[in-house]
Amino acid sequence: MNTDAALIVGLGNPGPQYESTRHNVGFMIADALAARIGASFSSHKKSNSDVVQARLHERPVVIAKPRTFMNLSGQPVAALARFFSVEPSNIVVVHDELDLDFGTLRLKLGGGEGGHNGLRSISQHLGTKDYLRVRVGVGRPPGRMDPASYVLKPFSAAERKDLGVIVEESADAAELVLRAGLEAAQNQVHPR
Repeated sequence: MNTDAALIVGLGNPGPQYESTRHNVGFMIADALAARIGASFSSHKKSNSDVVQARLHERPVVIAKPRTFMNLSGQPVAALARFFSVEPSNIVVVHDELDLDFGTLRLKLGGGEGGHNGLRSISQHLGTKDYLRVRVGVGRPPGRMDPASYVLKPFSAAERKDLGVIVEESADAAELVLRAGLEAAQNQVHPR
């Protein structure tokens, strides 16, 4: 068991129709992390995911994008954790968060899933909620719009102006939590 190995999972939905949607911000951040190290994703058939194996700050890290739909993310995440011998406490799940304003970042370990079916699936398949999360705020749907419809819509033109910066800041946060630990990362990322 490599107790040092870490897994960063960006959540999203497969397919070009979902690429620029709010629900796919996790995929965007995984792509940004891979780009930083100049790596391309390759298929990992045993977990039904696309993965990059790398070293971040001298630590073996797998960056992954499950190929299942968001609500079924748990199976690939659990398969990756088993295959690469990663403890839940070394898994960082990067996901969209309706309960945070657009662009707000929060880091946490464990806790509830807040109606996020991807997180619910991961908790179920890992048998624990005690994994790290990078929560990327996408804001609440306007008016009476159904949250499920809202997260499958593309970011607005105004949001897209800031999206690149938010993706990079979120990638920084995912790296920081692995390098410095949760508490130190929270102290840096969360506003005072």
